[in-house]
Amino acid sequence: MAGAQRALVHLSQLRGLGITRGSYEHRVEAGALHRVFPTVLSLVHPLLETWAAETAALLYAGDNAVLSHETAAALWGLAATPSFVVITLINRHIKSQPEVRIHRVKTVDIRDLRHHQGFPVTSPARTLIDCATRANIDALLNEARALKLVKDGEIEAAMERCPRRTGVGAMRALLEVERESGYTQSKAERELKRIIRASGIEWPTFNTYLEGVRADAYWPQFGLVIEVDGYQSHGHWAAFQRDRARDRKLIAAGYTVLRFTWHQLTLKRLQVVAEVARTLARLESRAA
Repeated sequence: MAGAQRALVHLSQLRGLGITRGSYEHRVEAGALHRVFPTVLSLVHPLLETWAAETAALLYAGDNAVLSHETAAALWGLAATPSFVVITLINRHIKSQPEVRIHRVKTVDIRDLRHHQGFPVTSPARTLIDCATRANIDALLNEARALKLVKDGEIEAAMERCPRRTGVGAMRALLEVERESGYTQSKAERELKRIIRASGIEWPTFNTYLEGVRADAYWPQFGLVIEVDGYQSHGHWAAFQRDRARDRKLIAAGYTVLRFTWHQLTLKRLQVVAEVARTLARLESRAA
């Protein structure tokens, strides 16, 4: 049984096999079993298999629990795996654990749930909504589009099913900015110039070639390159891949690369200024 669950078992499963409490508690004391949560034991310590922590959290949570938020984003391949596990618990309550972040809801529409890599998990659209207040939501959205996991219509439909859900407003604003802006690469570059001019940051060189790559903005004395994101609401996977390949080529040549999306340039100008200023200061101190 443990072999099918990444070396993990629930106490109810042990009792179902006829293993008494005294028997498994003795094995815990002897080091043959290891307590992960009050009701979940492991045959190994520490947990070694990929997604073992997520399996343990779901075993602990029991019925009507799904992976969600940052954990769901990682499971869908949109972001790195967080140091904690996030689950959504549907119409139930359990005792919180330090390693598990629990979101409780009364209901989730079945259309917003999936089974992926053997786990119950929120759909890509619902996952993006749940993560919409995070600073990197535009990057998550771009990645989901590039991986062809979601379409804008699916996100709109998911928002209609949970109109009061935290994140709906931020996601709707992001989609509307893309639709209404008439985004083009040149328009994004003009927006970047306006931000730099208004901030008082030292003026860079624009549209210069480095390592055969056209850099949108470049500070030669610091080796800093800024690129505006070429992948947008109805962009193409090939363009998305080319942008990332350009970044890797510049980084390999020793340049520092910052990439900003249209959403950041129009709605998060202060964050753009802060990141550019902080990076320039770091590079200047390093060169001193």
